[in-house]
Amino acid sequence: MNMRTSRVSPALMTIAALALFFALHARAAEAQGQTHIEPLGVFESHGDVGTVLHAGAARYDAGAGTYTVTGSGENMWFGTDDFHFVWKKASGDVAISADIAFEGTQGNNHRKAVLMIRQSLDGNSPAVDVARHGDGLTSLQFRLAPGDDDHEVQSNLVAPERVRLEKRGDFFYAFVAGKDGKLHPSGASIKLPMNGEFYVGIGVCAHDKNATETARFLRVKIEALHAAGDMKPILWSTLETVPIASTDRRVAYVAQAHFEAPNWSHDGSFFLFNQNGGIYKLAVGGDTPEHISTGAQVQCNNDHGISPDGTMIAFSDSTQLKRSQVYTLPITGGTPKQITPNAPSYWHGWSPDGLTLAFTGQRGDNFDIYTIPVAGGEEKRLTTAPGLDDGPEYSPDGAWIYFNSERTGHMQIWRMHPDGGSQEQVIMSETNDWFPHISPDGKSMVYVSFEKGVTGHPPNKDVTLNVITLADKKVKVLAHLFGGQGTMNVPSWSPDSTKVAFVSYQLLIDEPRD
Repeated sequence: MNMRTSRVSPALMTIAALALFFALHARAAEAQGQTHIEPLGVFESHGDVGTVLHAGAARYDAGAGTYTVTGSGENMWFGTDDFHFVWKKASGDVAISADIAFEGTQGNNHRKAVLMIRQSLDGNSPAVDVARHGDGLTSLQFRLAPGDDDHEVQSNLVAPERVRLEKRGDFFYAFVAGKDGKLHPSGASIKLPMNGEFYVGIGVCAHDKNATETARFLRVKIEALHAAGDMKPILWSTLETVPIASTDRRVAYVAQAHFEAPNWSHDGSFFLFNQNGGIYKLAVGGDTPEHISTGAQVQCNNDHGISPDGTMIAFSDSTQLKRSQVYTLPITGGTPKQITPNAPSYWHGWSPDGLTLAFTGQRGDNFDIYTIPVAGGEEKRLTTAPGLDDGPEYSPDGAWIYFNSERTGHMQIWRMHPDGGSQEQVIMSETNDWFPHISPDGKSMVYVSFEKGVTGHPPNKDVTLNVITLADKKVKVLAHLFGGQGTMNVPSWSPDSTKVAFVSYQLLIDEPRD
């Protein structure tokens, strides 16, 4: 029999090799969570982001309108995110809303189900998300630059059923559903530019690299947001606290109102702030401010504070002369006592022994630092430099008065002895630094920084809160926020020197949200 050796042509071998290459490449891509997957509802695709030991999954029940997402991953924090992400590409202004519920009650308390907008599918990508944790904690989390550690603003509402994330321009806002079931501003916002196209979607992280967790997302809605047009934005104010150690901010109170300048009581149980010309008291953990009667003085501004023994308030009011004067008042309210005969005068500091007030006064064409006895009497001028000196506050040991001054050409932090001697600059920076506040233990100082070129301390500006360790002059950023005037004009440290209180602001369009 005539035998012939079977041969395959080079062309067929090339095709087979290419087929094998693409098959292996697809498997590798799938293992990395980046393969193309058929669309799920409103989303284009899904896959694992970062490093996971157990592949995630997603399915869509069109009849129920439910997305069920399973994810592994060690965390969505620090410099990278490890989780399963269901996404679509978007650009411009956009919002995503959903009801979120975890399956089961076991698992890590910090497992997360999120609504997210991120620049890329890289694990270390800049990103913003509204995260529902397993224990009910709900927060706005954000990474400002590739590989940066995450930070957050925690909501004061636990386990809201429905949440929403909005991107308007460079600002992101978190919304949560209250008892009425309607979405309201959570008070959490952050500025983070996103360039060109980005990814918007839902995701789950187990917060345990050896486990998987599952969450259901219902009534998911992704919508393009239209320009505000003629609609005037509405101001919302948020009283927040921030721990010095972690810098993880927490909302204490949020309202569609303009309030300013929180003081923290010496026993740590309440805050004071001013709103609509009045002084208000808010219990820590409370949601209903209580008005403190200031008698005939009904035009109180954002310069107010609590006496060292906790029994009195010093405040500034312009009712009588239409220019600010300094008064004292029992902390429970009553009839104010006028302290400064001259105007304008703006209170800022109380000496540790409770006997002297420090204030800023305009006399002639210049603003300077003055002191005056609490019992009343003659005011004493401490500074004479041209330009504005402002924000005087005593150190806890009474050895110094810290203040801000523009005598160098832009606003910087200074200090002097209580008699006005030994005036010296504390730090040197290119920003405009205002309102130094010394911690009760005397070790640290917080202050507000406006960007270079900003004149005065106007409202509605991008600012940072900074803390400096006085011993070594090391500066740490506590928060980037939208604020300025009213954010932290007055002493606002917690009594244990671990946190500070401040106010941030949001300008939001009033439109239907569901």
